[in-house]
Amino acid sequence: MRKMTPQDQARIAEAVAAAEKTTAGEIFCVLAPQVSDYRETPLVWAAAAALILPAGGLLAGLRPEMLTTLFGGWTVGHASATDAAILSALSIYIGLQAAIFIVAALLVSIPPIRRALTPGAMKAAAVKRAALEQFMSKGLHLTRDRTGVLIFAALAERRVEVIADEGIYKAAPNAVWDEVVADLLAGLKRGRIADGFVAAVTRVGEILSSHVPVRETDTNELPDGLTILPKG
Repeated sequence: MRKMTPQDQARIAEAVAAAEKTTAGEIFCVLAPQVSDYRETPLVWAAAAALILPAGGLLAGLRPEMLTTLFGGWTVGHASATDAAILSALSIYIGLQAAIFIVAALLVSIPPIRRALTPGAMKAAAVKRAALEQFMSKGLHLTRDRTGVLIFAALAERRVEVIADEGIYKAAPNAVWDEVVADLLAGLKRGRIADGFVAAVTRVGEILSSHVPVRETDTNELPDGLTILPKG
């Protein structure tokens, strides 16, 4: 994906300024390289591996006494030592779980593997949470007519969020917001971030102008430029 240039950012700011000349609404654009490092992912996969793999071995026919023999434990020669054999096998089983947990956690901690193994639902929730945080922290919910619209893209997650405040969201049909998302995604998929944002901003401007037309007393309540977040 092409790196954002000052010219790209200027194009987005100009598109926002042009769109807001036709409406009393406010448009705010945010780009996030990555919203989270998903540190919980290695722990989840490691715990699952530690629980499932040894248990799967037992279901496949691996018996406690086989564990003892496999790892070089002492064998027993009479029934009175059965409890000691079971204790030895359980100790090896627990040790095996711990070893699997550590190996799996280290393996999934490798960034590309961690990103690939993070469930889509977890990524979607993280992106939505980050977008809502930006919506609230930038005061889009405090605009004069509750007509602020956030256009948010998370590159590593390959996800976008468009959040419209209640003043405009209720006025416009849901289908138009799908169009905004589609416009942004089309640019991102081509590796042209600025094109995606400009198209999305233009479409949001059309939606806002048709439902919240400009007034003589309007002021620009939010910056027009693209906000680029640090890597999460």
